[in-house]
Amino acid sequence: MKNIKILIILALIISSCGSKNENSLDAVLASNNLSELKERRSQIDIKQQELNDQMALLNEKIAKLDTIKKVPLITTFKAKEEVFKHQLEIQGSVTTKDLLIVTPEYNGILTKVYVKEGQQVKKGQILAKIDDGGLSQQLAQLEIQANLAKTTFERQKRLWDQNIGSEIQYLQAKSSSESQAEAVNQLKQQISKTTVTAPFSGTIDDIITEQGSVVMAGQSQLMRIVNLDNMYIETDIPESYIGSVTKGKDVTVEFPILGETIETKVRQAGDYINPANRTFKVEVSVPNKDNNIKPNLTARLKINDYTSEKALLIPQSIISENADGEQYIYILSNKNNNGEGDVKRVIIKTGKTQGDVIEVLEGIEDGAEIVQEGARSVKDGQTVRVVDMQTESTNN
Repeated sequence: MKNIKILIILALIISSCGSKNENSLDAVLASNNLSELKERRSQIDIKQQELNDQMALLNEKIAKLDTIKKVPLITTFKAKEEVFKHQLEIQGSVTTKDLLIVTPEYNGILTKVYVKEGQQVKKGQILAKIDDGGLSQQLAQLEIQANLAKTTFERQKRLWDQNIGSEIQYLQAKSSSESQAEAVNQLKQQISKTTVTAPFSGTIDDIITEQGSVVMAGQSQLMRIVNLDNMYIETDIPESYIGSVTKGKDVTVEFPILGETIETKVRQAGDYINPANRTFKVEVSVPNKDNNIKPNLTARLKINDYTSEKALLIPQSIISENADGEQYIYILSNKNNNGEGDVKRVIIKTGKTQGDVIEVLEGIEDGAEIVQEGARSVKDGQTVRVVDMQTESTNN
């Protein structure tokens, strides 16, 4: 209001001066006299300077007397050292080393399947039997011959111990007994291949080949067995993280389908960089007490790749950038009891981000009061007033 009054007074002064000198000014303009025109311009310049000086004095006086100043309103927060755990977010797939398609070691007819789908089995338990094609009869004949050879050798040995008989008879009996025993062992090993056993304890997930089918060694798929106790997640990590994603790092695993989250660790980090995609393999162990986590289940991993015990974190939204590509924020200084202070622009160096916040490595110290609301509209050196957002909302 006071500024409006001052402007009206100045306008009246200028108007009155103009009315008195209007005719004379018209006369000077009409005279086309260069010296008179320059003289009149000099007179007007002097008057204009006098008015500017008067305006400056009035503004200075008003600034001293006016207690209601129009200053920008802002909010601030104080930088505080805290623990910052950065997490690499990546997808992975659940798998297990105890997942196997069982194949036969012998050609023949699958004469018997002893298990059903969903059945729990122990390591070494018989799963199926393949017809041995008469090998059992051959084994019986060989065992008879082996027993005879053994008896002959034992008798020959007793005679030899009594210095009866020749050495060649003793050696021939010994060789015959040993060769017959070896033949029996080889045939037993061959017959044992007709019996299919569980390679590890687990669950029969699927019976692939039905009883009575002809199977081929190493080719026919008989059944699938799986053990859900030794589950893990395998994923590819970019090579830039090879120094930070290591064995023992904390991992948060989320299963979107199950709506579950578990805390675990990296159990193995590969040392080989795949040249095709510049990644390395990482295995994360997965506890599976309830057996609800299945192979090939999709998982989201958050791997802790960086930790700072005394990090200064600020919102990314308050950071600006100058023409030189430098990042800067505004801090508050010279704050008085009325909440007024001066803003100062400071250049900062930032590190890793997590969500909406970013770590400040250089530029601010612990306890610095940083401009938040209004950070995009203030200027360096400007006077501002800090408001309490809670108080403002209560008053409204």
